[in-house]
Amino acid sequence: MKRPLFALLALLIFQAAGQGAAPLPIEKIRLPKGFSISVYADNVPNARSMTLAPDGVVFVGNRDERSVYAVVDRNHDNRADELIKIADGLRSPNGVAFKDGSLYVADVSRILRYDGVLDFVNKPAAARTRLKPTVIYDKLPSENAHGWRYLAIGPDGLLYLQIGAPCNICEPGDPYGSIVRMKTDGTGFEIVARGVRNSVGMTWHPDTQQLWFTDNGRDNLGDNLPPDELNYAPRTGLHFGFPYCHGGTIPDPEFGRGHPCSNYTPPAQTLGPHVASLGLKFYTGTMFPAEYRKQIFIAEHGSWNRSTPIGYRISLVRLDGNRAVKYETFAEGWLQGDRAWGRPVDVLELADGSLLVSDDTANAIYRISYKG
Repeated sequence: MKRPLFALLALLIFQAAGQGAAPLPIEKIRLPKGFSISVYADNVPNARSMTLAPDGVVFVGNRDERSVYAVVDRNHDNRADELIKIADGLRSPNGVAFKDGSLYVADVSRILRYDGVLDFVNKPAAARTRLKPTVIYDKLPSENAHGWRYLAIGPDGLLYLQIGAPCNICEPGDPYGSIVRMKTDGTGFEIVARGVRNSVGMTWHPDTQQLWFTDNGRDNLGDNLPPDELNYAPRTGLHFGFPYCHGGTIPDPEFGRGHPCSNYTPPAQTLGPHVASLGLKFYTGTMFPAEYRKQIFIAEHGSWNRSTPIGYRISLVRLDGNRAVKYETFAEGWLQGDRAWGRPVDVLELADGSLLVSDDTANAIYRISYKG
């Protein structure tokens, strides 16, 4: 029997704030043999998208709060020992990206640049003065629906972000339902891909430098339709189907008539239905075994509207060249029965080849390592 939505939500998500000082139950997380997981930081409010500075400082945005943080492991023991607020008073500052000493932050309608962030982080707390941002772009749509942004620096040195559809399913027109890019000074705004309902993760192949991204499928077609998507954009100008076609083969019952799926670029890999696929990265390090190199790790935040929950895990998509050949679970255990004690959001590779995972429900960042 299906549970009412409000009851399912109550079962699925309980905030870490309600857990007091109890340690996070990371012993419940299952990984392949030889891998282990530890808590990197357990005090990061609503930890969402992450970016890495060359000196190892991790910057973290959030969706439900108003601040951006630096997470610092000063003694290099693989456990953060300081959380520093970089900015506050923002609006869903989910997206963060670091380039040439500056931190770029996306709130709903603007892209901001914070200069001198590493100097700020390395000063004694008493000597820090509030950083003032430079607004580099302020013409993004302001709707709350799918208004939180993912932000990344592409291999071309440009800023990439998504402009999600302001709805579950609609036909809003440009610039909605797209991935866009611009120069780091805010000029040269350009649409890269269309037909993208809401991507909250982008990555580039380490050899070809071509774009791969996740996309969250529409709701209200039942438990098992449509799938989320892993998409591959070898060139600009492609259309990935929204709102006309989902998963490459499923015409939308409202908007699909007259828009055959053959008109659009299918996903490289269909993912689980409603798993809420978010951050992803190609693994390029040497800590993990060779079979993981140049493969894609995906954070699946987890379903909110399914009678049986799904997701709440780190998945792995194995590639043969540019062809996805296998979709498998890499790490799971944040979901216990119908209750989720954590929800993965983003993945980030550290210089030593270990993998960080952010969790906006447990307010934590984990570190996955391999010792064999």
